[in-house]
Amino acid sequence: MIYLDNSATTKPHKEVLNTFLQVNESYYANPSSIHEAGVEANALLDRARGQIADLLHTENQYVLFTAGGTESNNFAVFGITKANTHKGKHIITTEVEHPSIIEAVKSLRNDGYEVDFLKVDENGVISLEELQTKLRKDTVLVSIMHVNNEIGAIQPINEAAKIIHENSRAAFHVDAVQSFGKLPIGFKDEEGPDIITISGHKIHGLKGSGIIAFRKKMNIIPLLLGGGQEQGLRSGTVAVPLAVATAKAARIACENMGKSTRKYRKWHNDLLEFLTEFGENIHLLSGKPGAAHILSFSVKDLKGEILINALQKRGIIVSTSSACSSKQKKTSHVVEALNIHSNFKKGVIRLSFGELNTDEDILEFKKAFTDVMKELKGDKSQ
Repeated sequence: MIYLDNSATTKPHKEVLNTFLQVNESYYANPSSIHEAGVEANALLDRARGQIADLLHTENQYVLFTAGGTESNNFAVFGITKANTHKGKHIITTEVEHPSIIEAVKSLRNDGYEVDFLKVDENGVISLEELQTKLRKDTVLVSIMHVNNEIGAIQPINEAAKIIHENSRAAFHVDAVQSFGKLPIGFKDEEGPDIITISGHKIHGLKGSGIIAFRKKMNIIPLLLGGGQEQGLRSGTVAVPLAVATAKAARIACENMGKSTRKYRKWHNDLLEFLTEFGENIHLLSGKPGAAHILSFSVKDLKGEILINALQKRGIIVSTSSACSSKQKKTSHVVEALNIHSNFKKGVIRLSFGELNTDEDILEFKKAFTDVMKELKGDKSQ
């Protein structure tokens, strides 16, 4: 099997799995317990927290471990808005966010919040001018993803941060689930985001692990109440093995980022050139301005499911847009936002690379896709 669906999830690194098993074996005590075993587990947890803080250029107390990207994103939306109603009830996000943001902000309309969705251009990128015009005195939260999970569009988050901080009191949240470990992201830049969310299983870590991190102390309320773990912001016994494994995966991803990005960019450009050989049968949703590890395109008058099944028979695993929407019959909201021709809306395919892919995988995909196109559409366009 050649796996090219790494934006849906990644295969855990062996080192990450070994770390998880070792911590479960030797440091299984509750880190909140005051006995020696609990103190040792808590020390390991603090070390993992510090490693993430170093990678993001923040302080240990501003890093919280969660169960994944969806929880982290919901925490950012509900935690900030509910704690800052005195500032206002206006939210800005984009038309192409992950459902864990879109559905969260939509639900707040029932509590009297107003939500503005920024439009995107044909490359999936927002307009900074529109962002500036939408900001208001009562804007409490702006949430913009760094890299789009379906098409790889990169948003200008540093430029957006400058506009937000100069023109409002809003907190700026960046969903970095698809960018952490692939692009520089953190709190090092003075005009960067205030909140960053990350998912462990997107960086060859384990499912059920995530991070929400802050630039500084912020006014935020918890989603989970109980024993007061994680600075009192996320109650519940902390999964030390998952936290340590996530820190391990994050360190590996950041250490390999330069090498991996060069590899992904080579494959991305090679496949862009390859796909243009199919002429008007292909519409590219991802281009060179986008993230190197995601390449989305559409085949004219074909359903994505048909293409996926045909490629799967040849041992190639890809997806239609995102895993979150691929089982739904309706067109992805991201594809709708791009306003592409109706002939291409149903045939979207996403390739997403990971650290375990090889040059041979890309070559095999090209061979398989050529065969599929001959089978489904006739000979390759010249």
